[in-house]
Amino acid sequence: MHRSLTALLFAAAIAPASARAEAPQFRTEQAAKDHCPKDIVVWLDAGRPFYYLPGTRWYGKTIGGAYVCKREADVDGDRLGPDVAHQ
Repeated sequence: MHRSLTALLFAAAIAPASARAEAPQFRTEQAAKDHCPKDIVVWLDAGRPFYYLPGTRWYGKTIGGAYVCKREADVDGDRLGPDVAHQ
């Protein structure tokens, strides 16, 4: 256990500075709105680079997703989910 933790900490320490920073993620829509009151809150699909807008089919409904601020998600390289982009 100690050896794997040491390896993990070492890997994090030598990660390139260009590694993707992730937008703060929130469990509730209100917490995200409080964080970015002048931005649109979107639902980020866990493990995928997609987000969904309020009122769309998957907003708040994918397993393991989180609420994030749209501008921060865009900076991270996330994009509009494929089912939303074609509506």
